[in-house]
Amino acid sequence: MLAADITGRKFTAMRAFVLRRVLAAIPLLLGASLLIFLVFAFTPGDFIDGNINLTAQRAAELKALYGLDQPWWLRYLHWLEKLLHGDLGFSMQYQIPVTELLGQYVFNSFLLASVSMVLYWGIALLTGVLAAVQPYSLFDRLLTLAVFAAMSFPVFFLCLLLIKWAAVDLGWLPVGGMLATGSDTRGWAYVHEVAIHMVLPVITLVMLQAGGLTRYFRASMFEALAMDFVRTARAKGLKERTVIFKHALRNALLPMIALAGFELPALFSGAIITEKLFNWPGVGHVHIDTLAARDYPVLMAFTLFLAALTILGNLMADIVYACVDPRIRLR
Repeated sequence: MLAADITGRKFTAMRAFVLRRVLAAIPLLLGASLLIFLVFAFTPGDFIDGNINLTAQRAAELKALYGLDQPWWLRYLHWLEKLLHGDLGFSMQYQIPVTELLGQYVFNSFLLASVSMVLYWGIALLTGVLAAVQPYSLFDRLLTLAVFAAMSFPVFFLCLLLIKWAAVDLGWLPVGGMLATGSDTRGWAYVHEVAIHMVLPVITLVMLQAGGLTRYFRASMFEALAMDFVRTARAKGLKERTVIFKHALRNALLPMIALAGFELPALFSGAIITEKLFNWPGVGHVHIDTLAARDYPVLMAFTLFLAALTILGNLMADIVYACVDPRIRLR
């Protein structure tokens, strides 16, 4: 009876904690939407101004048609009202709704981002733990050198270098795209073709992201290994593998939970140049094209999408942290 009562109180406290975090996320999202709108509303020029083929009269008619001649606060309220109904606006460059435009490409970006994130988190976890277990060893020093070497490459240079080596010189992999030109493959052949085209952009994202994350894992694991509970576990005669993976690693992962909440939006935004250079049909590729054309409805929708991912990731990180760390007070 007592155990059931304790469990019920924990569940109630967790539910209240989640509710508070969700309610706190709503004004954050509204504030982000206002800031995003103001940035683009007060940016000089737009898609209509950039079209030199339009006469002054026709440009004025289009501005009135799209509501660009109204005060900024009224335009924001109209935009916010449409957002609440799931309408992200209309792309003036592609002449289709923004929701439909992003819907065509967001899965491709998510596929690239998720595969890359799984790989570089796994690599960073393994190498970071090994470096912390053997601090200042030859492996640790070589890893540090490799990390800083990978992080020092500009993304566009790394992309072009991989294209030249693996695609042009050796001919092992396709230059870019998601499928071969005119491809109509189905089933496992389609999966294989997409996987082959993903190799180079995934390698690029892993090289750019794994280095910094490896240093985080190493520092967190190194700090955990120096704590008293680790020395106590070793004094009890536990195997070193048990001490490292069951005791030290579990505590070292706690600070990484907060970092994980920001990884997905950061990977989406960080893949913009990679998608463009490899001609990967994702939202990052579309973002570059619409940025050049100053198609602000698409730019605002994509930026708001990144803001929503950041808030959602932070919310999920808070909830997971509260679940795995009993030291968190939920009241």
